[in-house]
Amino acid sequence: MSQTGSVNGAKPGFKRQWEKRKGMYVKYRYVYLLVMPGLLYFLLFKIAPMWGLLIAFKDFSPFRGIWGSPWVGFHYFEQFFTSAYFYIMLRNTLVISLMNLVFYFPAPILLALLINEIRSNTFKRLNQTIIYMPHFLSWVVITGITFFMLSSDVGLVNKFIVHAGGEPAAFLSNPKLFWWVLLAQNTWKEVGWGTILFLAAITQIDPSQYEAATMDGATRMQKLLYITIPSILPTIIVLFILRLGQVMDVGFEQVLLMSNPFVRDVAEVFDTYSYNQGINQGNFSVAVTVGIFKSFAGLVMVVLSNRFVKKMGHTGIY
Repeated sequence: MSQTGSVNGAKPGFKRQWEKRKGMYVKYRYVYLLVMPGLLYFLLFKIAPMWGLLIAFKDFSPFRGIWGSPWVGFHYFEQFFTSAYFYIMLRNTLVISLMNLVFYFPAPILLALLINEIRSNTFKRLNQTIIYMPHFLSWVVITGITFFMLSSDVGLVNKFIVHAGGEPAAFLSNPKLFWWVLLAQNTWKEVGWGTILFLAAITQIDPSQYEAATMDGATRMQKLLYITIPSILPTIIVLFILRLGQVMDVGFEQVLLMSNPFVRDVAEVFDTYSYNQGINQGNFSVAVTVGIFKSFAGLVMVVLSNRFVKKMGHTGIY
């Protein structure tokens, strides 16, 4: 009796909810139409391809297909984690990511604060345009410029050093300098583009706060420390958490183009290993295994950092 009553009672409730939602769908139909292209994009190109993750758990053969290949469980995960290259790749990836977090991540914030202090709008827009431009260059072009600047034979920097009486430095083949060259490239290319969000956050600050601070006799530095930075702190935290989610992504194209036999030990990262295993050697299962590991590590970093940020009293990303 109770089950029958609940079922009979659920239908009118469901009907009422559907009528209510139907009215909402009709009311906001144009908004849903705007969402549809983005939703289809994620369904077709992000969600649907995830069934291919099964390759990591199968002895995949292109001739048999995913469903025809035999299951192997966690064999490729065990092979990946026990590989002699795993700890080398983990060290290289974490060091490059840590250097980007420490040196590159604060750079757009500082640059946005400096640009915001420029009083001439013309000069400000000119600076923004100039620093945005490297973002639109491909890594092939960036690598060519780096070779032209740092090469031992034709590099302008080494020509200047020799002209000054010094010895040419092997910037591109010295393992001790490889990570710093990557950092310099990444910072030069993306620092301008990274300022967009912080400049947008600064423009959302209520001007009355600055006016009140001016009335109280605050200096520009005090306005910067006590108004601007606290106001953009939520944006900084959100972007920092998202950045931690990409801790295993260090730029496949950049590392691949900059690597050479002299720096192989410090240039091998998970991205290049996955490329070599999947494309060059045809070990698709291993390549997908690496991708799953990277995604899982990024998810763990986002969850832990978001929880830590909330415990510190700030608003996380969810």
